[in-house]
Amino acid sequence: MNRLSLARRTQIINCLVEGNSIRSTERMTETHRDTVCRLLVEVGEGCAKIMNERMRDLSCRRVQVDEIWSYVGKKQMHLKPGEDRSRLGDMWTFVALDPDTKLVPAYRVGKRTRPHAVAFMADLSGRLANKVQLSSDALNTYVDAVEQAFGAGVDYGQAVKFYDAELVGPGRYAPPRVVSQTKHVVAGNPDQAHISTSLVERQNLTMRMSMRRFTRLTNAFSKKVENLQAAVALHFAYYNFVRMHKTIRMTPAMAAGVEPSLWSIEELVDRASN
Repeated sequence: MNRLSLARRTQIINCLVEGNSIRSTERMTETHRDTVCRLLVEVGEGCAKIMNERMRDLSCRRVQVDEIWSYVGKKQMHLKPGEDRSRLGDMWTFVALDPDTKLVPAYRVGKRTRPHAVAFMADLSGRLANKVQLSSDALNTYVDAVEQAFGAGVDYGQAVKFYDAELVGPGRYAPPRVVSQTKHVVAGNPDQAHISTSLVERQNLTMRMSMRRFTRLTNAFSKKVENLQAAVALHFAYYNFVRMHKTIRMTPAMAAGVEPSLWSIEELVDRASN
């Protein structure tokens, strides 16, 4: 990595955060894919540290949480006996979003299991400076995870959606239609008008557009769990500190009072590399 100039590293990372694959980045920057992968992991690990240090004592009033699917190595159905299922197969990225500032204060890459949900909620709780209203979907593990992480110090509700049966034949790749939605108060006294996961679900689209390995129905996927973790960390650091959000006309970090000014992509790469 030391042989690459800051300008060259910035060029490569800029390609990756704009949704290009490792191989297309290799072709555009004339940099070998192994070097691109090593740079991704290096900068991604630095971005994870930045997120961990900066996302503290946050004054969010409302938080929406959701999880998005991807996979490492091969899909779950293709795993063979004896293969390490903790590092291969289906992976889920848990995401928390402040709908007011658009900030992503916490995320976690792992399996869609109770231990990972509990760890995600504990991490989120530790970053907040005040009581919040929390919204999630109907994933069963969230109830126990929220109770363990927040105790009585949260107003928590679930938005439960009901879908049409998935189509078979033409159009089967289209998402099923939502036919109804109910809202359940789980803990505290949440404002039912704000029990929603719509904005964090919209964040799923941003992730799929910005990280090639999240694109569905392609041969783009993570070969190692470390690459997936690095790509996610890079994405959220870029999203929070560098990318101007069209709705609020500033970065989420600026809107949340985490950072007073806009970062350039070069500044992010430089900070993450130190």
